[in-house]
Order: sequence, then structure tokens, then C-alpha cells
Amino acid sequence: MQSKELLKIGIDTAIGITVPLLEDLKDAPLAFPSANGGNHAMWIAGHLAYSTGQLMWEMMLGKENPLAEWKDQFAAGTQPTDDASRYPSYEEVLRRFRGVHAEALALLDATSEAELDQPSKNVPEEFGPFFGTRRQCFLALTLHLAMHRGQAAVCRRMLGRKPILA
Repeated sequence: MQSKELLKIGIDTAIGITVPLLEDLKDAPLAFPSANGGNHAMWIAGHLAYSTGQLMWEMMLGKENPLAEWKDQFAAGTQPTDDASRYPSYEEVLRRFRGVHAEALALLDATSEAELDQPSKNVPEEFGPFFGTRRQCFLALTLHLAMHRGQAAVCRRMLGRKPILA
């Protein structure tokens, strides 16, 4: 098996175990995971969508992030708020989340194994060791999804919901 297939399996799996948690939080997208705040489902889903555009299109391909308009709400370092007026609807965020990830998978499908070693086009120097090649960007996408899935699980538990085994 080539690494491209492993990357595809990883991304598919990470999406498959993350989406059910985010969908289950449709009725409470702004519920914080603790009394001290944290990343709620709205921020997690929006951040995963925005940062996928940033990673795949901005850093890897040197193009504009298709979700650039979400920077102020969902970029790394932004702080989640319970003010619903600051965000698009949760349905829109989930729809765009699914769409940008489907486009990332299509991009992977259109990339040959050899092309995965091509250098990324627009990576800040300090992030080169993590996102320096296309292969590294696709791997980072997998890891990023899985990491934030854990935050969605914590949101669900704070609401008293049982784990989803996905």
C-alpha cells in the first residue's frame, strides 16, 4: 500500500469519527465544554473548515482560502463566544465543513504518489517541518481533525451525553 492510500484512509476515518459528534451537537452548538469556556462545537466545526482551506489551499497550493471570510471567527487563536450573531448558522458551518473536506479528498485523489513530495508553496518558515510538502499537509489534516474530535467529545460529555462509538 502506498502512502496516498494511508492518507486517504486516515482522512476518511478522521472525518467519519468527527462528523457524528458535531452533528449530535446541532441543538447546542454554543455550549462550552467547561465552566471556564473552551472550544464549543460551532468553533470546532468552523475552525476545522477554515483551517482546512488554509492548510490545503493557502499553504500547500499558494491559493486563496475558500473560507477566507471566516478568519475572524475561526482562525487559530480566535476565541469562541456564545454570541450566536458572530457566526453563520450551524447548518451552514457543517455544510461548508463537509464541502471543504470533500474538496480536500478530491485534491488528494488527483495527486500522484510522486506529487505528494512536492514542496508546499506558501508555508511560513517556522511551519516548514510540519507542512513543507503536500504529503505533510495531508497528514496534518488527518491529525488536526482527530485532535479537535476530542474537543467535540468533551462538549458532548459536559451536556451529559453518552459517548458515540464511531
